[in-house]
Amino acid sequence: MTDTMPEQSEAVRRDDEGGQPTPTREGPLDRHRRVLAAAEDWDFVISHRILRSLGVSRQQAARQVLAGRWTRCGTQTFAVHTGPLGFRARCWRGVWETGARIAAVDGVSSLQLAGLKGWDEEDIFVSVVHRHDRKHRDGVRVRKLARRVPNEVISSGVPRTRPAVAAIRSAHWAVSDRAAATLLAMAVQQRLVTPEQLVQAQQVVKGRTRRAFIKQIVSDIAAGAHSLNELDFAAACRVRGLPEPTRQAVREGPRGRVYLDVLFEEYGLVVEIDGAGHLWGLNGVADALRANQVVIDGDRVLRINVLGWRLDADAFMDQVTAALRSEWALDNLARRRASLEVPSDEVGPTG
Repeated sequence: MTDTMPEQSEAVRRDDEGGQPTPTREGPLDRHRRVLAAAEDWDFVISHRILRSLGVSRQQAARQVLAGRWTRCGTQTFAVHTGPLGFRARCWRGVWETGARIAAVDGVSSLQLAGLKGWDEEDIFVSVVHRHDRKHRDGVRVRKLARRVPNEVISSGVPRTRPAVAAIRSAHWAVSDRAAATLLAMAVQQRLVTPEQLVQAQQVVKGRTRRAFIKQIVSDIAAGAHSLNELDFAAACRVRGLPEPTRQAVREGPRGRVYLDVLFEEYGLVVEIDGAGHLWGLNGVADALRANQVVIDGDRVLRINVLGWRLDADAFMDQVTAALRSEWALDNLARRRASLEVPSDEVGPTG
């Protein structure tokens, strides 16, 4: 449903003799009922422009507010009730108050219209091209764009940007790197966009903030489990003076070979590096079975999520360091080295 003007309607009756339509006087309550039926298409909010097309003047709308039937929700918007506005109604209000011909719901609000779950955001984000100046409206965040991407706006229903474009912009407009990475991951996890669509959108949507970070996170999401190379982890170990780990170690398990991302064999410590899609769908099942088998065999497992690594690698490396210096790890190291020593009675004569 777009902001298309319905045909103007008025109450009529037919002359008994000639059959010609003649206007009848419409009372305020009848007018309210007529507008209420029309406003269902916009989640029971309506704009001045649509009211004009229905033959309702500003004065008549004001009387409905005074009568306690409607609520004024800005300079352009009325709710045809007195209760709180639903999410979709607030989106319509955001577009109308900003400018129906220039505004589109964007960012996280557009993702929510597309079905995003589990994200709490009260304000409605709308975008306009930079040459338009709009006044501030409570509950609406207007973001100016240098230009729109071709065909980015979906015009059916609430005018809104396509999910891939909205996801990238939501990351640029997020309050923190953590929020940006979470929104990008959620958009793919909830199947609002594909990783390929996200990559394409990142290449054409040019935001003003955290460009390099968003490019890296999108690459991580698209690459999945291969996004954080074990070489990167080994380099981080060297910076901290930690032992050099074995990368892509192979163990034999009940179901065949088990490949471990990083192994500190002498310490009995395994580090598993989970890609951005680790827990999406059934991706985590094989990883869980592998980690469980490692524990059964006597080693301990730390997990590093690649998105978490991008946000706070030091926190993960602090845990790796603490694990390698723990009592159990040092005991493992001592036992392993003792087992490799040659007994003295087996040492041949010298000289």
